[in-house]
Amino acid sequence: MITTERLTLLPLRVEYAVPMAEVLSDPALYTFTGGEPPTVAVLEARYRRQIAGPDREDEQWLNWVVRSEDKLIGYVQATVTGSTAEIAWVIGTAWQGRGFAKEAAQGLVTWLRAGNARRIIAHVNPEHTASAAVAAAIGLARTDVLEDGEYLWSTADPA
Repeated sequence: MITTERLTLLPLRVEYAVPMAEVLSDPALYTFTGGEPPTVAVLEARYRRQIAGPDREDEQWLNWVVRSEDKLIGYVQATVTGSTAEIAWVIGTAWQGRGFAKEAAQGLVTWLRAGNARRIIAHVNPEHTASAAVAAAIGLARTDVLEDGEYLWSTADPA
């Protein structure tokens, strides 16, 4: 569990699929990432895979749901390979615009840095200004690298 001023990041559990299906139900959430709102069954299967982890021994999947007060409002995740952590965040539409994405992502980065992560990266669609603002606020800088239509954002890799 990771805590911030207003949020608790809870390790992913399959039983979170029911409330998270509601959190992720707005089609507008997929404007920049593609896809569509997942059903409970799809989330249960996804969460089982995520909890099981990757097949690669040198890779680790870390997944949390974001709770504000008594409601789940989104998720954060990290794929860690060596000392690099690739992160992502999603906050449900009803809770956007209140700084929750920034707070959750910063909590995740702080936790990762306290561990082995020396470099934090994220991929952000060039038109997704809200996610770009979150990335910048948590200390990532946009690079010129464009992968699958998204810019790579990164911290410096300290020597």
